[in-house]
This record gives sequence, C-alpha cells and structure tokens, in this order.
Amino acid sequence: MRQEPKWAYTIEVELIKGTGVCAAGHKVGDIWVFSGDTEQICCEKGICIHALASMLPKIIAMRYGAQFPWLKENHDVATHMCPDAANPHVFEIRRIRT
Repeated sequence: MRQEPKWAYTIEVELIKGTGVCAAGHKVGDIWVFSGDTEQICCEKGICIHALASMLPKIIAMRYGAQFPWLKENHDVATHMCPDAANPHVFEIRRIRT
C-alpha cells in the first residue's frame, strides 16, 4: 500500500554533470533538498535562480506525485539541463518516497 506524505514528497536535486564554469559556483555533487513537510517551496542551501526557475515546474509536479510518461525506467528520477547553453550543467531531480 502506498503511503502518502504529510504534505508532499521531498525532492532532492543534484548537479550530476557540468561543462564549463557555473556562474553560480555550483559543482558536480552539490545537492539541494526541497522538503515535503512544508507548504513552502524552498531549500536550505542557495541554488542559481535561473536553474531553479527552469526546473521548478518539474520540482512542483514531482513533489505532488506527477508521473511523466517519458520516464519509463524510474518515475521518481528526472534530469534537467541548466538554461546556460555556454556552460551546460545537468541536474538530477529525485522524488523521495518515505
């Protein structure tokens, strides 16, 4: 039986790949956590506003249980490309089911 979280699912975002220099200073391995125990969408550690703005639709959708049909292997993990085309960085967005 599937357990529903208190408010929503916790989302972890990790920078998994990067080319060039991130203007915000993010490094591969950096992780941001968006807690599902609050109504607010926030994380304790700062994240680039441009990357966040572009990935926020995925974060919110996954936080509230959305299933993306193109995620065939694991519906709880999506990747997202930073909008800085000159310095491409890839984030992994993970829904935590606890």
